[in-house]
Amino acid sequence: MLTKNQNILRWIIVLSSFIIISLILWNTYDFFQHFKAEERAKMEKWIFAYEEFSKNIFTDNELNIVAEYIVVDSTVTTPMLLLDSDKKIISYRNINGKDNVNDTIKIKSDSVFVAKNFERLLTKFENENTPLQFNFADSSSGTEYSGTLYYGNSPLLNKLKYYPLALVLIIILFAAVAYFFYRSTKVAAQNKLWTGMAKETAHQIGTPLSSLVGWTEILRSEQVNSEYILEIEKDINRLQTITDRFSKIGSVPTLDKVDVILATQDAYDYLKARSSKLVEFEFEAPENPLYVNLNTQLYSWTIENLVKNAIDAMKGKGQLKISVTHSDKNVYVQVTDTGKGIPKARFKKIFEPGFTSKKRGWGLGLSLSRRIIEDYHQGKIKVLNSELNKGTTIQISLKLIA
Repeated sequence: MLTKNQNILRWIIVLSSFIIISLILWNTYDFFQHFKAEERAKMEKWIFAYEEFSKNIFTDNELNIVAEYIVVDSTVTTPMLLLDSDKKIISYRNINGKDNVNDTIKIKSDSVFVAKNFERLLTKFENENTPLQFNFADSSSGTEYSGTLYYGNSPLLNKLKYYPLALVLIIILFAAVAYFFYRSTKVAAQNKLWTGMAKETAHQIGTPLSSLVGWTEILRSEQVNSEYILEIEKDINRLQTITDRFSKIGSVPTLDKVDVILATQDAYDYLKARSSKLVEFEFEAPENPLYVNLNTQLYSWTIENLVKNAIDAMKGKGQLKISVTHSDKNVYVQVTDTGKGIPKARFKKIFEPGFTSKKRGWGLGLSLSRRIIEDYHQGKIKVLNSELNKGTTIQISLKLIA
C-alpha cells in the first residue's frame, strides 16, 4: 500500500511539474507576442508621423530632427530600413556593422555595412515582421512617393525569444540531476540489499558447513572408505570457497601478488573436471609466470562465471578455449567459445545487473564478474569480439606487475 501511494505521489509531482512548465512557457510566449505587437504599434506611429511631417515644408535636416525627437526616441533600439518604391534606401536606423578580424572587433561604416548586406537584411526583416507601406512627399517639389518600412526585432525582443529555450534547458538540467540522484540512491540501496543478502547467505551456509566438517571426522574414525571421505571433503572445500566469496561481497578484498597463469590454470582444471565431456577444453599460456595484484577466490569466481556462460551458449557441446597473453603493461585473459554469439548491440548490456538471455537465471553472473574485475581489481572486462552462430571471446585485462 505504501508503494502504491508513493507511485501516486510521484505521478502527481510529475503532472504538476508539467502543468507549471506549460504555464510558464505559455505566459512567456504570450508576453513575447504582446511585446512584438507593441513594437509594431510604435512602427505604425513612426510611419504616421513620417507621412504627416513630409506633407509640410521642412528641410530634410529639420524633418529628421523632428522625427527623431518626437517618435524615434521611443523605438531607439529597433533596426529599420526605409525604402522607396524602387527599393532604394531612403534612410536606416539602429543598424551597426561589426566584423571579427584577428579576434578583435572592427567597426565598419554603417552605410558600407548596410549597402553590402542589403539583401540579407531585407530578408531577415521580412521574416521577422511584415513590412509597412507608407506615402511621403518630397519637401522641395511636393511630389508624392510610396515607400516601405522594413524593421526587425529589437535586441530585447531577440533575447526574450530565446528565454523559453533557456528555461527548458534549465528544467532539463535540473530533471537530469534529480534523476541521476534518484538513480544513484536506488542503485546504492539495491547494492546494500544484495550485499546484506550475500553476507547473510555466507553466514547461513557456515553453520551446517561446520557440522559437515565434524561429521567427516566421525566418518574417518569409523573407518569409512577413504575415497568417499575424499569426495565429501572436496565438496566441503567447495562450499567453503563459496562461503568465502559471498562474505567478501561489499567489502574491500585483499589483493596479493599472484601468478595469474597459475590462478587461471587452477580454475580451468576445476571446471574441466566437472563439465560435460562433450565440451573440448583448451588452455594456452606462456611458460613464464605473469604476476598481478589478485584476490584468487574472487578471480576464480569470475573465470567460473565466464566458463559457465560459454558452456550455456554452446548448449553443453562445443570448443572452449582459455588463453593468457600479455603486453608490456597488461595481462589479457580470454575465454573463447563456439556458441550462438552475441549481437553487437548487447556487448555492454550483458554486463548489466538482471540481464539474461536464459529462461532461468537472475542475470547476475556477468554483472558480478564486471564488479570483481573493474571495481576490486581496477581491470577491464569486455566482449572482445563475437559473431552470431560462430562464437564469442570475452577478455579480461589486468595490470602487470614486476
